[in-house]
Amino acid sequence: MHASPDLAIRMARAAFNRALATADLAAIGPLLAPDVVLVAGTDSAVIEGRKAQLLAWKREFAARERTVYTRLPDSVVGSPVAPIAFEHGQWQGVAAEGGAVQASGSYTAKWREIDGSWKIEAELYLTLA
Repeated sequence: MHASPDLAIRMARAAFNRALATADLAAIGPLLAPDVVLVAGTDSAVIEGRKAQLLAWKREFAARERTVYTRLPDSVVGSPVAPIAFEHGQWQGVAAEGGAVQASGSYTAKWREIDGSWKIEAELYLTLA
Protein backbone atom coordinates (compact mmCIF):
# COMPACT_ATOMS: atom_id res chain seq x y z
CA MET A 1 0.00 0.00 0.00
CA HIS A 2 1.20 3.53 -0.72
CA ALA A 3 2.18 5.80 2.17
CA SER A 4 -1.00 7.87 2.00
CA PRO A 5 -4.15 7.56 -0.07
CA ASP A 6 -5.13 11.16 0.68
CA LEU A 7 -3.97 12.87 -2.54
CA ALA A 8 -4.96 9.97 -4.83
CA ILE A 9 -8.48 9.82 -3.37
CA ARG A 10 -8.91 13.61 -3.49
CA MET A 11 -7.86 13.55 -7.16
CA ALA A 12 -10.25 10.67 -7.90
CA ARG A 13 -13.06 12.55 -6.15
CA ALA A 14 -12.30 15.66 -8.23
CA ALA A 15 -12.49 13.51 -11.38
CA PHE A 16 -15.84 12.09 -10.18
CA ASN A 17 -17.16 15.63 -9.57
CA ARG A 18 -16.05 16.69 -13.08
CA ALA A 19 -17.74 13.61 -14.57
CA LEU A 20 -21.00 14.45 -12.77
CA ALA A 21 -20.83 18.08 -13.90
CA THR A 22 -20.28 17.10 -17.54
CA ALA A 23 -22.58 14.02 -17.51
CA ASP A 24 -19.63 11.78 -18.48
CA LEU A 25 -20.66 8.19 -17.69
CA ALA A 26 -17.47 6.80 -19.22
CA ALA A 27 -15.39 8.69 -16.65
CA ILE A 28 -17.49 7.47 -13.70
CA GLY A 29 -17.25 3.73 -14.37
CA PRO A 30 -13.51 3.34 -13.69
CA LEU A 31 -13.87 5.10 -10.32
CA LEU A 32 -16.36 2.51 -9.02
CA ALA A 33 -15.58 -0.95 -7.66
CA PRO A 34 -17.64 -3.66 -9.41
CA ASP A 35 -19.74 -4.28 -6.27
CA VAL A 36 -20.03 -0.62 -5.18
CA VAL A 37 -22.95 0.29 -2.90
CA LEU A 38 -24.56 3.74 -2.62
CA VAL A 39 -27.11 4.60 0.07
CA ALA A 40 -28.97 7.79 -0.88
CA GLY A 41 -29.38 10.60 1.61
CA THR A 42 -33.08 11.33 1.85
CA ASP A 43 -34.90 8.08 1.10
CA SER A 44 -32.03 5.68 1.90
CA ALA A 45 -32.49 4.01 -1.49
CA VAL A 46 -29.74 1.43 -2.01
CA ILE A 47 -28.02 1.22 -5.40
CA GLU A 48 -25.90 -1.94 -5.59
CA GLY A 49 -23.23 -2.58 -8.21
CA ARG A 50 -21.38 -0.51 -10.80
CA LYS A 51 -23.91 -1.26 -13.56
CA ALA A 52 -26.88 -0.19 -11.39
CA GLN A 53 -25.12 3.01 -10.35
CA LEU A 54 -24.23 3.90 -13.94
CA LEU A 55 -27.86 3.34 -14.94
CA ALA A 56 -28.96 5.65 -12.11
CA TRP A 57 -26.53 8.35 -13.26
CA LYS A 58 -27.67 7.92 -16.87
CA ARG A 59 -31.27 8.59 -15.75
CA GLU A 60 -30.12 11.56 -13.67
CA PHE A 61 -28.20 13.03 -16.61
CA ALA A 62 -31.28 12.71 -18.85
CA ALA A 63 -33.64 14.46 -16.41
CA ARG A 64 -35.39 17.54 -17.79
CA GLU A 65 -34.42 19.53 -14.69
CA ARG A 66 -31.03 18.01 -13.92
CA THR A 67 -29.32 18.31 -10.55
CA VAL A 68 -25.51 18.44 -10.48
CA TYR A 69 -24.01 16.79 -7.39
CA THR A 70 -20.65 17.67 -5.86
CA ARG A 71 -18.79 15.99 -3.03
CA LEU A 72 -16.21 18.02 -1.13
CA PRO A 73 -13.91 15.91 1.07
CA ASP A 74 -13.03 17.23 4.51
CA SER A 75 -10.76 14.30 5.39
CA VAL A 76 -9.35 11.06 4.05
CA VAL A 77 -8.23 8.43 6.56
CA GLY A 78 -6.16 5.54 5.27
CA SER A 79 -5.96 2.17 6.99
CA PRO A 80 -2.50 1.11 8.15
CA VAL A 81 -3.40 -2.58 7.73
CA ALA A 82 -5.21 -2.80 4.36
CA PRO A 83 -5.44 -0.84 1.08
CA ILE A 84 -8.66 0.87 2.18
CA ALA A 85 -9.63 4.38 3.26
CA PHE A 86 -12.57 6.46 4.45
CA GLU A 87 -13.41 9.82 2.92
CA HIS A 88 -15.65 12.17 4.93
CA GLY A 89 -17.10 15.39 3.62
CA GLN A 90 -20.00 17.56 2.52
CA TRP A 91 -22.17 17.12 -0.57
CA GLN A 92 -24.62 19.31 -2.40
CA GLY A 93 -26.91 19.10 -5.39
CA VAL A 94 -27.52 22.24 -7.41
CA ALA A 95 -29.88 22.88 -10.30
CA ALA A 96 -28.00 22.63 -13.61
CA GLU A 97 -30.01 25.64 -14.76
CA GLY A 98 -29.50 28.55 -12.41
CA GLY A 99 -27.35 26.84 -9.78
CA ALA A 100 -29.86 26.97 -6.92
CA VAL A 101 -28.99 24.49 -4.13
CA GLN A 102 -31.57 21.68 -4.15
CA ALA A 103 -30.18 19.58 -1.27
CA SER A 104 -27.01 19.19 0.78
CA GLY A 105 -25.52 17.22 3.64
CA SER A 106 -22.70 14.98 4.82
CA TYR A 107 -21.25 11.81 3.32
CA THR A 108 -18.78 9.04 3.98
CA ALA A 109 -17.16 6.98 1.25
CA LYS A 110 -15.09 3.81 1.59
CA TRP A 111 -12.35 3.43 -1.00
CA ARG A 112 -10.18 0.44 -1.90
CA GLU A 113 -6.97 0.38 -3.89
CA ILE A 114 -7.47 -2.15 -6.68
CA ASP A 115 -4.70 -2.81 -9.20
CA GLY A 116 -2.97 0.45 -8.31
CA SER A 117 -5.96 2.80 -8.43
CA TRP A 118 -8.48 3.87 -5.81
CA LYS A 119 -12.10 2.85 -6.37
CA ILE A 120 -15.25 3.65 -4.41
CA GLU A 121 -16.65 0.60 -2.62
CA ALA A 122 -19.42 2.27 -0.66
CA GLU A 123 -20.99 5.69 -0.13
CA LEU A 124 -23.45 6.72 2.55
CA TYR A 125 -25.24 10.08 2.36
CA LEU A 126 -27.09 12.12 4.98
CA THR A 127 -29.39 14.90 3.77
CA LEU A 128 -29.24 17.89 6.12
CA ALA A 129 -30.84 20.62 3.98
